[in-house]
Amino acid sequence: MSVPMKKSILLVAAFVLGLANAKAEIQSQTIEYQAGDTACEGVFVTDTLYMNRGPAVLIAHQWKGLTDYEKKRAEMLVKLGYRVFCADVYGKGVRAANAQEAGALAGKYKNDRPLLRERINAALETLKKQPGVNPNKIAAIGYCFGGTTVLELARSGADIKGIVSFHGGLGTPTPEDAKNIKCKVLALHGADDPFAPAEEVAAFEKEMRDANVDWQLVKYGGAVHAFTDWNAGNDNSKGAAYNEKADKRSWEAMKVFFDELFN
Repeated sequence: MSVPMKKSILLVAAFVLGLANAKAEIQSQTIEYQAGDTACEGVFVTDTLYMNRGPAVLIAHQWKGLTDYEKKRAEMLVKLGYRVFCADVYGKGVRAANAQEAGALAGKYKNDRPLLRERINAALETLKKQPGVNPNKIAAIGYCFGGTTVLELARSGADIKGIVSFHGGLGTPTPEDAKNIKCKVLALHGADDPFAPAEEVAAFEKEMRDANVDWQLVKYGGAVHAFTDWNAGNDNSKGAAYNEKADKRSWEAMKVFFDELFN
């Protein structure tokens, strides 16, 4: 073996060893983008060690807007090897200060599903343009209002691999739009959630069946609304409360689902 070739092999070996010993660092970047005439501000989160084009996840926020909660979930996903974009459905600087404001904001989009679809599809297109993102390997997840949002993303016919709704609203004014769904659907639901009652769940199941969607519905006993939100307290009588078991089980269900989508 020639001396130059030996040097090349040693350099490659040193590079690989350096990568193995390098410390991964999570990076967050605020990205402004347009949804129609509205300026939105999302957050792209990735890891310095994930340099190849790989799977990505879009996160749709709960009813207060994009907060530290979604950013924390994004970091958890990055540690699993995904690139993540936290969407901003409400628009730049529009965040709810309290439950009353959150209800009004979420209600605006729940009552205008075309607008909701426009906002979340704009976020999806923004994610596709980010470095290291494979546009053919994208899933979307959402919490509460965000669960409703990713279901509408699917109903809009978005070309993604799958969506996961965590304790999201399952109802829709246009169930016939389920025929547009191209991706797999996973709904993770609190069995005692008063904000998504049995009739709504039954209608969702019928909608999925009628459209021949590849869907799953998992119900967690003893869990109410917001069961993954560690800021929701633990009083089930309020209708929304954190449930550690349901939180962990639903996260594991999502991981298994992603393995199916991307492997």
